[in-house]
Amino acid sequence: MARETFFALRQEIARIEGTLPERLELPADKVGDGSDRHFLPTRAVRLDAVLGGGLPRAALTEIHGRQSRDAGSVAGFALALAALARKQAAAPSPILWISTGEVLHEGGQPYAPGLLHRFALQPSDLLLASARKTEDALWIAEEAAGLSALSAVLLEVRGTSARLDLTATRRLHHRTRATGRPLYLLRQSAAPEPTAAPVRLIVSPAPAGERHTLFGPLAGSLGPPAFTVTVSRSRTSIPATLTLEWNRDEHSFRERQAGSTGRAQDSGAVVSLSSGRTHSAGSSGPGMAQRKRA
Repeated sequence: MARETFFALRQEIARIEGTLPERLELPADKVGDGSDRHFLPTRAVRLDAVLGGGLPRAALTEIHGRQSRDAGSVAGFALALAALARKQAAAPSPILWISTGEVLHEGGQPYAPGLLHRFALQPSDLLLASARKTEDALWIAEEAAGLSALSAVLLEVRGTSARLDLTATRRLHHRTRATGRPLYLLRQSAAPEPTAAPVRLIVSPAPAGERHTLFGPLAGSLGPPAFTVTVSRSRTSIPATLTLEWNRDEHSFRERQAGSTGRAQDSGAVVSLSSGRTHSAGSSGPGMAQRKRA
């Protein structure tokens, strides 16, 4: 309760002074000025603007998946961010991915060909650590957050846990800031809760478009990974929901415009006209399976 009261007071002081809460705990020479020194640009223009310049380079960032079926998208989006951080690091080093056993059972384990072809990561670029309990995973993450030999740390947990509170996340945040490396907290099947992370993103899958070639979209193909990203918390407090595509060659995101999927639209007919019938087949839709029999 004392810590929650402290954070509430810090928020109120920041509101009165017209500044950001996270700036109150930084020395004057450490306060970010919006330059690339302090932020990791995703190159998705609107997302970077909403985040105030990009994701913080040295901070705890939360990435949420509300349902179990979102686990792949949450992991893929976090891997893309980690690959981007590794690419822009002065000396690229391995990425540590920490998961609890229940997460691996539900969401699966990393797939080497997928890491290479979708994120340009060699299997040797990724270190995996599996913990039986959330407290064990937190201990590993806290120790890893203090290591400068890692490009980024991913901590993946499932559901809610009393261990993952303001105190635990604040320790992770301070360790990460001290080493200048990002730590991404992946929370599968969980609702947002109070933490020390300055940025929180809610991620779910988006339909993949078609591959783009020199001659245009390649019909019937699957394009780059796509994500629906909602900014739940940021330094600007500007809410936004975007559909992003990941470009593994350029290590960047691109926003897909509303209404554009890159795929041909459904014509409506599900089967050809049968002999003896005078009407075309009905159009597809969610109501077809619910029609009552005559």
